[in-house]
Amino acid sequence: MIKVLVVEDSALMRRVLGQILAQDADFAVEFAPNGLEALDKLAIFEPDVITLDVHMPQMDGLACLDRIMVERPCPVVMVSSLTAADADATLEAFRLGAVDFVAKPSGAASLYIDELAPELLAKVRAAAGAKLKLSLRLKDRIRHRIGGRPVMAPSTVRQQTQALAAEGDGLVLVGTSTGGPPALEALLSGLPASFPWPILIAQHMPDAFTASLARRLDGLCALTVLEVRRPVLLKPGCAYIGQGGADLVVSRRSAGLVASSLPALPDYLWHPSTDRLVRSAMENLPASQLIGVLMTGMGNDGAEAMALLHARGGKTIAEAEETAVVWGMPAELVRLGGADIIVGLPGIAEQLQKLTPACR
Repeated sequence: MIKVLVVEDSALMRRVLGQILAQDADFAVEFAPNGLEALDKLAIFEPDVITLDVHMPQMDGLACLDRIMVERPCPVVMVSSLTAADADATLEAFRLGAVDFVAKPSGAASLYIDELAPELLAKVRAAAGAKLKLSLRLKDRIRHRIGGRPVMAPSTVRQQTQALAAEGDGLVLVGTSTGGPPALEALLSGLPASFPWPILIAQHMPDAFTASLARRLDGLCALTVLEVRRPVLLKPGCAYIGQGGADLVVSRRSAGLVASSLPALPDYLWHPSTDRLVRSAMENLPASQLIGVLMTGMGNDGAEAMALLHARGGKTIAEAEETAVVWGMPAELVRLGGADIIVGLPGIAEQLQKLTPACR
């Protein structure tokens, strides 16, 4: 039985979330109308997962999350509206330790249930199995308060096949989902402004969130980080975040390689689609000039395309299980035999610098 504490000030949304979770017999649900009552129920109910609203009276979601991660750490799924302010708050929640989020649909209560149910059930179940790095969280909190950068533990590298450095110009293709924003911060902040290959990122997110994610990462990293909403010429020293709800693809024009945001295709389940990104890159560059990186996330997006990239001679990196919040996407790449290197999150940036020509 998975015990879920629903923290939500709206009686309507509490009822909707409760009805959705009641569809799964594995869930036992308790409710709290605000952050203070949620903290009181931590020791009594001992939840396995918490769904947490951002805006609440008495104690908002971020303050409550911060207390949860100190007093009784537990996987938290934020429940957020699709506004710019809520996008910023949700990204801050990831920094504080939330593992995922679901977006509140707009419209009637019946539409809430129809639109929200599949995503909520899948994400709460995945969160129940998510790993929280408690010691890392405490170090991050201390260093954040004194203005420092997070310190990450050393990680081992397991090579599946010999991964020689690539030659010439190329692209790095990154796919991630659950737990992705803090993983992207760790990855990109480990790379210098002189990193020679453009980095294209498919992070599963709705449209309202990816601009905020790009701005946040741009302020934290030496690289220039941009959201792609219109065609943009790819340049070294830059990372490109795919627009939420659409797909990020690579094409070639007379001026060079271009990243574009295209309407999501129903052939792909998750968006921005890692599979579609990788396949579009392989249509425009030899596999030997591509590096695929698959990080934390539920599902299998990107695994087949990166396994194909590996088979054609490209380089692929899978985040190791010990650092992934949810070892779904990288695990599938490993299962398919498509990972050249399996490495914990702190070691991915180092591996990229070894694999790109100018960084050897």
